[in-house]
Amino acid sequence: MIRVAVVSAGLGAPSSTRLLADLLGEATERAVAARGESVETTHVELRPLARALADHLVTGFPADDLAAALRSVQHADAVIAVTPVFAASYSGLFKTFFDVVEPGALDGTPVLVAATAGTARHSLVLEHAMRPLFAHLRAAPVPTGVFAASEDFGDAGAGGVTGSLQKRVDRAAAELAALLATDAGAAPTPRRRSVEDEFADPTPFETLLRGARQGDDD
Repeated sequence: MIRVAVVSAGLGAPSSTRLLADLLGEATERAVAARGESVETTHVELRPLARALADHLVTGFPADDLAAALRSVQHADAVIAVTPVFAASYSGLFKTFFDVVEPGALDGTPVLVAATAGTARHSLVLEHAMRPLFAHLRAAPVPTGVFAASEDFGDAGAGGVTGSLQKRVDRAAAELAALLATDAGAAPTPRRRSVEDEFADPTPFETLLRGARQGDDD
């Protein structure tokens, strides 16, 4: 079972960002199923978590609903991350969520990046903002990112979106599925131990002390 977390940061209701996230999630399910694998998809909508995210920044502890969302991302085999464009970059809500994802949680994780905006002139946000963010988090962005402007939506003859957007969605989903199929036969990318791991299986004091001594020697 492949676990996919779909994170969307749209602020409206209905939201074109959520619509694009749903398209990518569905296309990924089809692409992975075509390879003979089953998929469990979890949608993480950030709009109702805005207050919990602000509280987490000042207290250091997530509320239950935010903690569940963070666990979904931490334990996912792949992440689809979709944001609206604000001020030529990802939204503050989107950035705040990934600011509180535990360090190491996305190490080596395939991430499909996508964004929405009113006009196509913001399309480079995928390259100058989103890819650097996920490179910093040591994730593995899918080669094709998906950008959708307002004119890509509203085509009733093609399921509500233009044929061009649907092709980009299908191509990116196929690339994500291919990365997951490749990873299935390889050793998993080592991830840093999380706080949850430390509580479940604490590092022996001798190991911590040995690491501190090695640091002094360096």
